[in-house]
Amino acid sequence: MREGPDIARIASLVGDPARANMLNALMGGTALTASELALEAGVSLPTASSHLSKLMDGGLLTLASQGRHRYYGLASPQVAGMIEAIIGVAEAVGPKRVRPGPRDAAMRVARVCYDHLAGEQAVAMLDRLVDRQVLLREDNEIRLAPSAISHFAALDIAIDTKARRPVCRACLDWSERRSHLAGALGAAILDKIIAKKWARRERDSRAVVFSPKGKQEFERVFLA
Repeated sequence: MREGPDIARIASLVGDPARANMLNALMGGTALTASELALEAGVSLPTASSHLSKLMDGGLLTLASQGRHRYYGLASPQVAGMIEAIIGVAEAVGPKRVRPGPRDAAMRVARVCYDHLAGEQAVAMLDRLVDRQVLLREDNEIRLAPSAISHFAALDIAIDTKARRPVCRACLDWSERRSHLAGALGAAILDKIIAKKWARRERDSRAVVFSPKGKQEFERVFLA
């Protein structure tokens, strides 16, 4: 038996079509019940419960109870990053499907990737923050520049540099095939976008839709 991480075990958990659909449904950052995940996976509730038990045992999901309801979510941003990367590989080398419709087009522009912004707008934002030397990029590593804390403080975005979670992390964008900003800072920026009502979450979708004015404000603050 080889030493090291058991890649095959994780691959087998993610590789089942029903479980893959469940994990993808949770990429929107919203916790879902077993019944909701059964619908996403196209399986019966008993079958869904069996799949969820395996994902829990594998450390890919967390479970929270509220009253009579039990909600499942992705275990960590690391799990979300793995799924986003797999989606990117599948998009690049997997079987080609019909041309995406309007809903898919919206997902490519801006969407939620677990708890941060992804898509064309997110990739452009990271590029601009690097160009302005607010963030520093070396290979696939992202870190704060000396001016970053004051820069984001001026935007009312606080950065907790002592948190256990990485402040900045590159996350490979499946539609753009380039990195967008993840980590605590990426999550804080998405929270700011939603709080300012520059954009809204589409119901039953990961798509993030900017209003005309919100798009202008986002571009003024992050892309100018």
